[in-house]
Amino acid sequence: MRFDDTDLPGLRLATLDARRDERGSFTRLYCSREMQAAGIARPVVQINHSVTTQRGTVRGLHFQHAPATETKFIRCVRGAVWDVAVDLRAGSPTFMQWRAFELSAENQRMVVIPDGMAHGFQALTDDAELIYFHTNFYTPENEGGFNVLDLRLSISWPLLITQQSERDRGLPFVPAEFRGLTL
Repeated sequence: MRFDDTDLPGLRLATLDARRDERGSFTRLYCSREMQAAGIARPVVQINHSVTTQRGTVRGLHFQHAPATETKFIRCVRGAVWDVAVDLRAGSPTFMQWRAFELSAENQRMVVIPDGMAHGFQALTDDAELIYFHTNFYTPENEGGFNVLDLRLSISWPLLITQQSERDRGLPFVPAEFRGLTL
């Protein structure tokens, strides 16, 4: 596993090493030693799997408020997605900036989203599947989110948005007085 820093502090792109032979391939998705060597010390406590059936569907932007903030490791295991992280950390030099990466079953990449960033994605293919590793338990009373169409964020989605959940369509826009998440 190789970790590459991005220009948003703490946001990393990991390239996984697939070992291939005549039978197929084997890929390690998580290794606590490799994570600790990369400065990611909190253990994974929850693993989730999502399937997005329709190309163009957008999910997000979701985050957890303190004390339930979490680091997420996101890997596409089928199809492809355009994965977005938004820096919501109070006092961050990259506050309210976003970055996106294409994750696919073929490119063997995984994004590491640190505490205090929102996450969302758009399915670039039908039947896109993601595996999420979380360093904190999902806590409904601490969940938060912002609307993906917020002009203050100006996220450039690569495809026409074809589908969103009712919940995500109803997420608020970033309030003018929002100064960030405290961790």
